[in-house]
Amino acid sequence: MTTPSISRLSDRPRLDARSVAQRFGLLFVFLLLCLVLTSLSDRFLQVSNLVNILRQASINGIVSIGMTLVILIGGIDLSVGSILALSAVIGADLIKSGLPTMLALPAALLVGASLGAVNGFIITRGRIPPFIATLGMLTVARGLTLMYTQGQPVTGLPDDFRYIGAGVLAGIPMPIIVFGAALIIVYIVLTRMRLGEYIYLLGDNPVSARLAGIPTERITILVYALSGFFSALAGLVLIARLDSAQPVIGMGYEFNAIAAVVVGGTSFSGGEGSLVGTLLGALLIETLNNGLNLLNVSPLWEQVVKGVVIAVALLFYKAINRNSR
Repeated sequence: MTTPSISRLSDRPRLDARSVAQRFGLLFVFLLLCLVLTSLSDRFLQVSNLVNILRQASINGIVSIGMTLVILIGGIDLSVGSILALSAVIGADLIKSGLPTMLALPAALLVGASLGAVNGFIITRGRIPPFIATLGMLTVARGLTLMYTQGQPVTGLPDDFRYIGAGVLAGIPMPIIVFGAALIIVYIVLTRMRLGEYIYLLGDNPVSARLAGIPTERITILVYALSGFFSALAGLVLIARLDSAQPVIGMGYEFNAIAAVVVGGTSFSGGEGSLVGTLLGALLIETLNNGLNLLNVSPLWEQVVKGVVIAVALLFYKAINRNSR
């Protein structure tokens, strides 16, 4: 039997502390948090509570899918909460007006995608920074939502529509199924399709991507359209679960989505990150919220905890990247 040469052994990738932290650090933190909460509350590991965590994380998770794509190209989308609200109330109103659910859902999703595309168009053709462009859309879409509803909620939605938010399939709540399906589809796009490669290249080096013949403006518009689409999808699932489309729904969701993406390791500079990280980030944040509720901590502290988690995550990833140079 032959033994491998020293040179071959040296060619194998070595798992040093930095690489382990990069690959498994967030998973370790999540498992540690679960262990701590298990020791502090006997209700945490109950099946009903774990399902509730997944259900709650699904809404933010769906929005975070679109936010991940945006941040991967080096952008930001502050309008996701307002787009979620406007798309949701339009969809609910169309259904209440008698339009079949199978037609109202695509119409609401089209509203979200169109608003996102407007963001992308303003950014690419108007040369407006993403922060400013999406901040403007945040205000415009929220104002249109209030005007459209006259400040009144849309309630009494039909059962066939409510199924996507309150229904169960094979014992699994529908919000979790919708989130899982969206996550798998976009994961395949990012890892197996040319569009995913273009998104990473655009975020890593926009100039090189343009010189390589990649249609950077079209991809940017498409990515923001997808962000709007997933915001609308999350809004529809949410109002279907609540049986009410409130004009103030979605406020602050942009913060939750950004938090999940950043905690998940996606770089604000673009070109680096993954949906797996976003999934763990969304689960980590929702587990924190759930744990604080179980421990009867004031809801006011949730925002403080989220802010601390984001700050620690940014410092953690910055330290890793600095050591890797």
